[in-house]
Amino acid sequence: MTTGPHPSGGYILEELSPGMVAVKDVTVTEDRIQQFAEASDDFNPVHMDEAFASKTAYRGRIAHGLLSASFGSAVVGTILPGAGAIYLSQTLSFHKPVRIGDVVRAQITVAAVDQESARVTLRTEGYVGEDCIMEGEAIVRVPRRRRPAKA
Repeated sequence: MTTGPHPSGGYILEELSPGMVAVKDVTVTEDRIQQFAEASDDFNPVHMDEAFASKTAYRGRIAHGLLSASFGSAVVGTILPGAGAIYLSQTLSFHKPVRIGDVVRAQITVAAVDQESARVTLRTEGYVGEDCIMEGEAIVRVPRRRRPAKA
């Protein structure tokens, strides 16, 4: 079952359970690739130059792998677990390239909750259509309780 954003902005540790899933669809655009290149300082011509990229095994430009992976980070930071979640680690395997115009579906699934350490293991996946373009595992720290509302 797909989980939506928590009204508070983030789930606390005690509200999380294995099997919770959240998704976000993001379209890869020329602007996103350009902005990611500027933010990361990665101007590899396979991402930026169609003439160069057309001569590679990809036969055209592809998006940065970590741009696509960042869509999963958006789910973790804004939906599940949401506000207050802090990344501790992330593994990733990339399976297929992503191109301008593709819609990436970032899917995050709670795999395990460790109440003692306040750490949550997440399965991270990205799809374009039915094709899995990337997968991995993240470990995040999640708050145990909400901060009191300011008066």
